Amino acid sequence: MSDHAAIWASLPIPGMIVTATGLIGEVNPAAESFFNISSRWLSGAALAERVTVEPGLDDAIARVRQGRAPLYLNAVSVATGAKPAELCDVQIAPVGDADDVLILFESRALSRRLTRGRSAKTAAKSAIGMAEMLAHEIKNPLAGISGAAQLIAEGLSGEDRDLADLIVEETRRVVALLDQVEEFGNVSPPARAPVNLHDVLDRARRSAAVGFAAHMQITDAYDPSLPLTYADPDQLQQVFLNLLKNAAEASAEGGTIRLRSFYEPGLKVSRKDGRPAHVPLQVEIADDGPGLSPEIAADIFEPFVSGRENGTGLGLALVSKIIADHDGWIGVESRPGRTVFRVSLPVAEGET
Repeated sequence: MSDHAAIWASLPIPGMIVTATGLIGEVNPAAESFFNISSRWLSGAALAERVTVEPGLDDAIARVRQGRAPLYLNAVSVATGAKPAELCDVQIAPVGDADDVLILFESRALSRRLTRGRSAKTAAKSAIGMAEMLAHEIKNPLAGISGAAQLIAEGLSGEDRDLADLIVEETRRVVALLDQVEEFGNVSPPARAPVNLHDVLDRARRSAAVGFAAHMQITDAYDPSLPLTYADPDQLQQVFLNLLKNAAEASAEGGTIRLRSFYEPGLKVSRKDGRPAHVPLQVEIADDGPGLSPEIAADIFEPFVSGRENGTGLGLALVSKIIADHDGWIGVESRPGRTVFRVSLPVAEGET
C-alpha cells in the first residue's frame, strides 16, 4: 500500500473525492462507516444521487474550483438513504491540478461526544460557562485595583509611574476581555422583525469607516431588489460590525473591504428544530488580507480560536451564534489575498 493510500485509509474524518464530472471517486473507510454505505455503492455515482446535503454543495464546489482555495461550511445537514439527517461541518478543498475536490464531513454530534479527547483549546471552550458566571465577580475587584493604581500613580514618577500605568492598562485589557465573555454568553433571543439588510449594512459601514476601518477603502455592490429579511436589526448590525472589524484587522493600511449582497434561490439550511429553512438572502464581506491560517480555518467560528496575536477568538463565535439564532448560515472562503465571509438569511414572511 502506498503512503497516500495508507493515509487515506487511516484518516479518521469521513472523506470523499468528487471528480470534475461531479461523480464520487474515492471514498475512505471512515466515510463508509459514517454513511453506513459501502464505497462500491458510492463510487461512480453522482454526489447528489447518493448524499443529500442542505444547503446543496454545487455552488460551494464551483467556488472552490474557481478560486483554487478551500471552503468551510458550518452546520450543514447531511443524509443518505441509509442515514438520517445530521448536522456536519463540511470542508471542501481542491485536489492537485485537476478539478477534483476533496470533501470532508465532520459530525457535530460526534465532536461533542469526543470532547474529552480534544486539545486544550476544546477544554477551554468547555470552560466558557464558568467564565461567564465569574466574569462579573472578577470585574469588581479589577475596578478597585485599577482605581488604586491610578491614585498611586499620581504620586510617582519615572519607572515607578510607568509600572503603575502598566497595572491600569492591563486591568482595562482584562476587563475588556471579560466584557466579551459576558457578551458571548448573554446574547438574548433575537427580537425579529422585517428588516432591510442594506440599511443595517450601511449603519455598520458608517461606524466602521470612522473607527477601526478608517485606514481601509470600503466598496459595495448591492442588489437593490433584495427583499426584506426577518431579523433583529441590532444583533444583525453587531454581526456585520464584527465581520468588518475582522476584515479591517486582517488587511494592511490602504486595503479594501468589499460588501456584496445578492439573491440565491433554493439555498436551504437546517434550523435548530431540524426543519429546513430557506436562506436566499446573501451578504458577503471580503478583504484582501493574507488569508486564514490552515490550522485555524476549519474552527474559526469556535470560541477562543483566533488568527491574531492577543485575539480573544470570541468575535466570530458570537457571529456564528447570532446567525444560527436567526435560522441562517455563515461560511468562509479564504486564500492569500482574499477572504470572504458569507452570511445567508431568510426572507421576511410575505416578501418575494
